[in-house]
Amino acid sequence: MTLSSALPRNLVLVALSVLGTLGETRADDSPAKITHAFLAFGGATYLRDGDGKITRNLPFSSRDGWILPNGNLLLAVSKSDHFPGGGVVEIAKDGKVLFEVKGTQSEVNTAQDTGDGRILYTEAGDKPRLIEVDRKGKVVVDVPLKAQTKDHHLQTRMARKLDNGNYLVPQLLDRVVREYTPTGEVVWEVKTPHMPFTAIRLPDGNTLIGCTLGNLVIEVDPKGKTVWQVTNDDLPGKPINDACGVQRLPNGNTIITSHHAGGNDVKLTEVTRAKAIVWQHRDSTTPGIHHFQILDTNGKPLEGKPLR
Repeated sequence: MTLSSALPRNLVLVALSVLGTLGETRADDSPAKITHAFLAFGGATYLRDGDGKITRNLPFSSRDGWILPNGNLLLAVSKSDHFPGGGVVEIAKDGKVLFEVKGTQSEVNTAQDTGDGRILYTEAGDKPRLIEVDRKGKVVVDVPLKAQTKDHHLQTRMARKLDNGNYLVPQLLDRVVREYTPTGEVVWEVKTPHMPFTAIRLPDGNTLIGCTLGNLVIEVDPKGKTVWQVTNDDLPGKPINDACGVQRLPNGNTIITSHHAGGNDVKLTEVTRAKAIVWQHRDSTTPGIHHFQILDTNGKPLEGKPLR
């Protein structure tokens, strides 16, 4: 049985991890289906199909990634001789680098195509910043972030531009998710019990937050009130160990990714609102998965931006 035939059948999902053997278990039919895994953090970046076959192999270690509608890859890459402060690259299917921008501080932890001809990224360092550049590399937006400066690596992760033009930024050391305007004003923030690694704004206005080293996914309403949460202790076998990536599926369930995997190396867990596990992806050979990208549902590409 191949991975693609074993898994449920109506979501395409992309995940960030290190190279390793793919595997899965599921309790019942779930809408999630992994047909591609986008793999990083092992000194190189890989793209796999649902049978585990490597379809692309790239000479980058990546912190964030995005499969663009044209099939190109947008990556936030780690430090190297060419990128001493990290950077962002766009790579075509033939491996050609079409775009690059170099970070100027300690590291770059975000890469997002905003859909309007710009690239969003964040720089960690003594002056942490959120930056948008055009396709020529010209800085269009430069927002100083209100992050603690003592451990650059834990300042911020997975910032995303919102439909209203603002930015949602998880700030780990501060244990805060903040919404910034392009002028740098903080117009919304919520404290989190643990360090927030990722945050997404849901269509109903709520915000779904995944925390690292805290085994927690929390959903808050626009006033910051917790309306749903799940911790490791809520789940049989304590499988997630941290929540570096989260996504709300069309059926209302939530997928959680784990980088520091627990529970027999569970890397992806799908849970219902009642906190029942309906599907898991296991991989005993890799440290874990940071992020993933849903590309289509029911065999049809999503309209607009892919879900994150």
